[in-house]
Amino acid sequence: MSTFLGMPSLPVFGTGNLHASESFPKAARHELNNAQLRANLGHATHTIRDKRLKVVSELPDWEQLRGAGSAIKESVMARLPELLEQFEANFTACGGIIHWARDADEANRIVAGLIRDTGETEVVKVKSMATQEIGLNEYLEEQGIAAYETDLAELIVQLDHDKPSHILVPAIHKNRTEIRDIFLREMPGADPGLTDEPAVLAMAARAHLRRKFLTAKVAVSGANFALADSGTLAVVESEGNGRMCLTLPETLITVMGVEKLLPTWQDLEVFMQLLPRSSTGERMNPYTSLWTGVTEGDGPQNVHLVLLDNGRSAALADEMGRSALHCIRCSACMNVCPVYERTGGHAYGSTYPGPIGAILSPLMTGIQAEENNSLPYASSLCGACYDACPVKINIPDILVHLRSVDVDSQRGKTKLPSQMDIGMKAASWALSSGKRLGLLEKGLPLGRLAAGPDRKITRLPGIAGGWTQSRDIPAPPVESFRSWWAKEHQKQETERMDKPSENTGDQA
Repeated sequence: MSTFLGMPSLPVFGTGNLHASESFPKAARHELNNAQLRANLGHATHTIRDKRLKVVSELPDWEQLRGAGSAIKESVMARLPELLEQFEANFTACGGIIHWARDADEANRIVAGLIRDTGETEVVKVKSMATQEIGLNEYLEEQGIAAYETDLAELIVQLDHDKPSHILVPAIHKNRTEIRDIFLREMPGADPGLTDEPAVLAMAARAHLRRKFLTAKVAVSGANFALADSGTLAVVESEGNGRMCLTLPETLITVMGVEKLLPTWQDLEVFMQLLPRSSTGERMNPYTSLWTGVTEGDGPQNVHLVLLDNGRSAALADEMGRSALHCIRCSACMNVCPVYERTGGHAYGSTYPGPIGAILSPLMTGIQAEENNSLPYASSLCGACYDACPVKINIPDILVHLRSVDVDSQRGKTKLPSQMDIGMKAASWALSSGKRLGLLEKGLPLGRLAAGPDRKITRLPGIAGGWTQSRDIPAPPVESFRSWWAKEHQKQETERMDKPSENTGDQA
């Protein structure tokens, strides 16, 4: 007998902050004009990257740990329905209440309803990618509920009415002078003499947040991991603000993607080594909070968990792309990506920027959703993201796969062949015969007519124009390699034939 989990029977595409409002090339062009942004990103990503390399090199079994993490996540994806049932049984047995959300809208309604039931109009929040994904803060504001971010970087972004641009460090695109100006402009009671010293800024934020911690009756969190064998949730963090949210309020509401499951406590050991080293470059994270349901007289007495699909079932249905759900949100791929380093997170349009966002967002929304079909092209395919990923997500392979899905989807929109179709047919015709290729190569020197006096082709028509938007093409040589080779080979053969043979005399 099967158990209905409240989950959809067919893949459901995601909604909320997963959609780009404009194509990546257009958005990136805007961001590339911001010299301060590039300077901030370059400094921050290089610093994190160097710290990560140092602590990773200390472990002789780092590659084995990566392999173990990948294998565990692959097992979770293969057994997801079974593990979700097991987790639900253990979580509810410990006094927690589970709610199933098909998409962002349903998740937002559930959370808002739970908050209204308490009679409160203010909540404190732990840093959470899932709540960013569904646009919870904006939804709660429409419902007359104020949500206060307690993570320092999230607080900076919220006060500036901005959006996060990095998974780990949401305010990575801000320098400390900009942060001071934000505090002076937006933070109630900020000292007019506030300086841009990091310690001073941290103290100002601490004083601002402490009042919220001591008065809030409701908290909203995400979760890094969920353990199926015990019903336990885990949050790892660097500041301690999350622990204040998870222990002081009377009601705790967690929003978590269904892919965050781990089968057992033993599996958590692997990820507690992988995550801090890959994210902040630390041997272990400063604060690890784990809770299992409700404990009388200790911590929140009303514990709710919203298990979120929002496109994860669609990603799971993609045999090639489903490993994107292995992501543990460490941001290592972003810190090594040359594209992200120059454009920042806002160019991706989604809550999930960088290389992982370039595959995860289109998988969750469908490649045809708004401008998300441009995201798989936001990569040089250098492979640095794959090398850095602690769970071995082969991001370059998935990017190529999604590009092919995009091309196939475009082909079905019209009966006429596209420029790409024509080009591929022509290439197939030419490359299938050496004689044909040689004949075409004889015409290459004609391409010199398209080059200017500097012997560079700066603009090509049609689909080929994508190449010349950011690079010049050298003028073709005077003759093709085949032609040169034939002449040289014939010349050498003629010289050999004309050379008189040496007289070795009689050998008798």
